[in-house]
Amino acid sequence: MSPDHSRYSRLAHITQMINMKLDLREVMEQVTLAISEEIVQCDSVGIYLPQEDGSFRGYVGKPEVINGRTLDMHVVDTEYDLLAKEVIETKKTIYIPDTSKDSRPDPRAVEAFQIKSLLVIPISFEEELFGLVFLFDYGIPMNLTQDEIQAVEAYVNMAAVAIQNTTNLKNKELLLTEKQLLLDVSRDISMYTTLQECFDSCFFYLQKVLDNPNIGVHLLDPIVAKRIKPAKLSKNSEWTEEKWLETHEVNNFDETQDPLVQEVIRTKKYIYCPDVFEDDRPNHDLCSQFGIKSMVIFPLVTMGEVLGQISVVTLEDNAPLFNETQLQLAQSIIDTTASALSHLMYMERQEMIIEERTSEVLEKNKELEEVVAELKHLSREKELILNSAGEGIFGLDLHRNITFCNPAGAEMLGYLSENELIGNSVHVIMQGNSEEVLADVTSSDSYFEDYKLFYRKDRTTFPVEYVTSFIKEKDQIVGEVVTFKDITQRKLLEEKIKYYAYFDSLTDLPNRILLMDRLTQGLKYAKKNEELAAVLYLDLDRFKVVNDSLGHSYGDALLKEVAQRLMTCVPEGATVSRQGGDEFTIFLPSIRGTNDILKVVTCIDETFTHSFEVLEHEMYMKTSIGISLFPENGETAEILIKNADTAMYIAKERPGTSFHFFSEEMDIRSFESIKLENDLYKAIERDEFLIHYQPQFNYKDGKITGVEALLRWDHPEQGLIPPDQFIPLAEETGLIVTIGEWILRKACTQMKDWHERGFALGTMSVNLSVHQFEQKNLFEIIQQILKETELAPSYLELELTENLIVKNKDLTMQTMKELKALGIKLAIDDFGTGYSSLGYLQNLPISKLKIDKSFIDQMLDDRSAITNTIITLGQNLNLEVIAEGVETKEQADNLLAQNCTLMQGYYFSTPKEADEIFNQYA
Repeated sequence: MSPDHSRYSRLAHITQMINMKLDLREVMEQVTLAISEEIVQCDSVGIYLPQEDGSFRGYVGKPEVINGRTLDMHVVDTEYDLLAKEVIETKKTIYIPDTSKDSRPDPRAVEAFQIKSLLVIPISFEEELFGLVFLFDYGIPMNLTQDEIQAVEAYVNMAAVAIQNTTNLKNKELLLTEKQLLLDVSRDISMYTTLQECFDSCFFYLQKVLDNPNIGVHLLDPIVAKRIKPAKLSKNSEWTEEKWLETHEVNNFDETQDPLVQEVIRTKKYIYCPDVFEDDRPNHDLCSQFGIKSMVIFPLVTMGEVLGQISVVTLEDNAPLFNETQLQLAQSIIDTTASALSHLMYMERQEMIIEERTSEVLEKNKELEEVVAELKHLSREKELILNSAGEGIFGLDLHRNITFCNPAGAEMLGYLSENELIGNSVHVIMQGNSEEVLADVTSSDSYFEDYKLFYRKDRTTFPVEYVTSFIKEKDQIVGEVVTFKDITQRKLLEEKIKYYAYFDSLTDLPNRILLMDRLTQGLKYAKKNEELAAVLYLDLDRFKVVNDSLGHSYGDALLKEVAQRLMTCVPEGATVSRQGGDEFTIFLPSIRGTNDILKVVTCIDETFTHSFEVLEHEMYMKTSIGISLFPENGETAEILIKNADTAMYIAKERPGTSFHFFSEEMDIRSFESIKLENDLYKAIERDEFLIHYQPQFNYKDGKITGVEALLRWDHPEQGLIPPDQFIPLAEETGLIVTIGEWILRKACTQMKDWHERGFALGTMSVNLSVHQFEQKNLFEIIQQILKETELAPSYLELELTENLIVKNKDLTMQTMKELKALGIKLAIDDFGTGYSSLGYLQNLPISKLKIDKSFIDQMLDDRSAITNTIITLGQNLNLEVIAEGVETKEQADNLLAQNCTLMQGYYFSTPKEADEIFNQYA
């Protein structure tokens, strides 16, 4: 195997390792191994990665031990090593063949290792520095050539890709893990009905994130304002809850006087103390008794209201420190918990209030029974007591006519005085009950009604609780006394609690609980009646920027406006729900097809084109929408929501789209796709790639002027695979760089062979991909290939797309000028389909325009103006113009009539193997 083929195989192998997502150290070791085998003269190869303090520490290399010290013990200090500092600042390779003539290297290292020559290469990608690579000798200079340096840079570029891929993968995996964790927290919390269940779930996820079981929650005292008291402790804590509460009580710990707690409450941000005894704010005495070494306090906040705080403490001296990512995720878990806690705490307080009020009513009933007994004696003193009672009281005779009423009762019923009621039937107060007979009192002298409506004088109603007691004389009932209390406020509170159990308190949209109920019922109906339904999952793009820059009050106002706009876009019977944060869900029942869905999506897109006026700020927002269909994408509410969420992320990742329908391929890549990717890694090593050449002709004289090199893959099982099936895969995996270099070398070698055999072909056209053009050493690679194949640069024509040129104008222009100066011809492929301006085009060092096939296809349908314009433009700029995709004689004649003579397409010839080209045209 040739050295070049070996290097390509090694590069492909390292690329495969990168895309298989192996351990970064394993990939770096392969890179250093490849460099040491490629550059045999050097004694040491080391990869150094940046540290938090700004230095660079050894990571992997050969040899692993230098002067008795392992590589990770070696640190590059840029205060001494001016060479490393310059490479870091410029991100350019520097080779010093003689260190005695250069003062930049660290003199300590040069003297210690007797370094005569030194090569330092930055590990960078897209202007981001990931590390440094050092090559040096022990006493004997390396004497590196430019080719050897370029070879080393090729492997270093692979190291940069590996580090970037590892970083991106870790970030993506972390985001997905955090997203799933918060979804799990939200799902679990929404199912609990008690504070204990809610706290247990919160403690479980906090321990999972922080790897620490010592978690306690302190809540605001509902009775004593601003007083914070210890409430619950994690079951897995190293203390018992009893001991924990006792220690707080014995020390009389007042959190309202604790600076650390009060700062957390005031700022509503968590505070982390890695060492409590080096911080003046914590209570050191309490920390000593608990054995606390470090602690973090999180605020428990919902809707801007502080409910309390959660503390996580460490009891070990050398326990691992929490990082910022862990702390932020823990705060997100606590924020998710806080909303549910608020509802549960509110409901518990209302239950306590109801119990207290019920107890009060019973107590009052006892008092009133005594009052009624005294009333039997018609005592003026007892009448005064009756009139002073705060509850409403009225008496009835055996005919259920009102005999008396106290002032409080008359006021509640809307009468100016109690005299207006006396003598009237009780039906003016208890309408519908006037025909009731006295209850059977054999077992009780009174009965209690929890809830009833009483009528006021103006015939409006209000809810009451009332107690009826019977007046007896010698065991004979002679009348009744009704004691009642207005419970309007209590009923309003109960309705409010019931409402917020099923609706979002910010937007008044159905919450997840109500959505799941409607979804479940709707899907049952759809299944029974064989109807279609859909779930839309929406996420606001860049909503976090609004919260971070303007504050949560602006974010809340924006969410309210979004909710109102969404409601205007859904048909009757649909449900718009807020899932939390900036995520919304729409359930569309009984749809006829995708057109019904697209009407809603189109309406949402249209309404989002208008700016949002939020607290005197104008802003524009966009939303990404994922769509799942019933029953095609799932038959349960959970699966449909999950699949719509998955599709939403696809929509968010694809620029220019606002929505995406779910498909099974989003979850599982097909076996054939995975197998094809694996086979692609082996294709170069197995020599499965080949090149077909499509001739280019001068139609005017019928002579061949050149060929275009087109890549083909001869798969051992599937035969020839079309480029559109594997080129995108090669782009995605990064193999296109290695494959592209192989095509260049193969095409130049073939051109040289034809020339030596007497076939004087004019040009060899080769396409360059975006990834190839982004290589910093592209010019050097092409120059080296021409040198090795001994092909004159004037015979090579490189084809670039408009979008490739526009993507990075400065880098593109510089590289194109270098290639042009070398004598290489440059052509713009698929001209007219990109975005380059005419002003920019005339400054490019190009020699040819290729008219895209799409314009050739339209040319005979009275739409030839574009083709004619391109031809005229090329001629005015003194450029050659060639039409590709010519398939008929009519197209060829029409082009010739417009003075375009160079053509390429199936009308003239299909792509052929090299021997066929030679035999037919030589």
